[in-house]
Amino acid sequence: MVLRKVLSFTLKSAAVGILAAIIVIVMLPNTWQGLRFNSGPIFHEVSSSVQSSADPYSYAAAVSRAAPAVVNIYTKKLLPGKRTLPSGPTEMQRFLRDPYNQRDQQATKLGSGVIVSPQGHILTSNHVIENAVEIEVALQDGRRFRALAVGVDPETDLAVLKIEAKQLPSIHLAQTQNLAVGDVVLAIGNPFGVGQTVTQGIISATGRNQVGVNVFENYIQTDAAINPGNSGGALINAHGDLIGINTLISSSNGGSVGIGFAVPVFLAKDVMTQIIKNGRVIRGWIGVRVQDISAQLSESFALDDIRGVLVSGIVRDGPAHLAHLYPGDIITTINNEPIEYQRQVLDKVITYRPGQDLNVAGLRDGRHFELIIRVGERPVYGSKTY
Repeated sequence: MVLRKVLSFTLKSAAVGILAAIIVIVMLPNTWQGLRFNSGPIFHEVSSSVQSSADPYSYAAAVSRAAPAVVNIYTKKLLPGKRTLPSGPTEMQRFLRDPYNQRDQQATKLGSGVIVSPQGHILTSNHVIENAVEIEVALQDGRRFRALAVGVDPETDLAVLKIEAKQLPSIHLAQTQNLAVGDVVLAIGNPFGVGQTVTQGIISATGRNQVGVNVFENYIQTDAAINPGNSGGALINAHGDLIGINTLISSSNGGSVGIGFAVPVFLAKDVMTQIIKNGRVIRGWIGVRVQDISAQLSESFALDDIRGVLVSGIVRDGPAHLAHLYPGDIITTINNEPIEYQRQVLDKVITYRPGQDLNVAGLRDGRHFELIIRVGERPVYGSKTY
């Protein structure tokens, strides 16, 4: 009798266990999949699952790949001091030995840069080294070098430096056409002189060109913290590739408020290549000033919804003037490509080399005209004409 009861209890317990197992398998399949009969702990499988996620929890690999090529830049600039005439023979001798720097004061400025070639070429912002009498570069490994300015391009706020050193790290340049809003980015630089610092954010926008700071603007906008001292530093992607040179911030208090701008690497690379090759950036120029056709201008010129830009000024003896383009003309196409905004004229003209020809067509006094303009070289250090 006792044996029968024990056997009955055992069978009932086994049935309940089997039924519970079936419920777990049917209702909670993920829980069953997470269990493995081995000597290791159960959370080992969970950990492996997390590590295989497409979204990384650490960007340490990207930073370790890029950071050695990001440098701190220290510049010395002379601030004119108060001039006084020498009052005696001793002061006269001192003044004659050093007439310019006797009372000048030195100011130190901090910035960042990126080594882009094993030969020691460094990309940075022009405003970091502007008017500097001495430039020093500090590497992540502690080495310090004097740097020479190879050339500058104020219209993009870029500059190229050169240091003479061996075994230099250099950063890998990314393909910026693959950028998308929402991509993770990291800014590396020397904010406020505290030393190399990394901040993280996303791409907020691409192709920003109405910031109003430089002539040629095609910025990557990011919310990665960029502060004074970050200028000239690297903006990298999650793989550690350079996608931009950090340039400026939009801020009312001088600190980061989540709106920073970087020059995209394709533009920086073109500027750098030309500076290394020519000592300057060579761009096309035809010597015109144009403006968009507003509703008021369209009405006053009786244009009847004509697309194009209005020529508002001509540089005397410039390429456009020599080709007989006049103020009041309306440009509708350049090389058979429609022109609707003034920015298109600038973007189109600068892609041509001096000596090449542009076919410009439009309207003059309501009649169609067409002419050939021989492209010249854009003046250095800024011109408000195209």
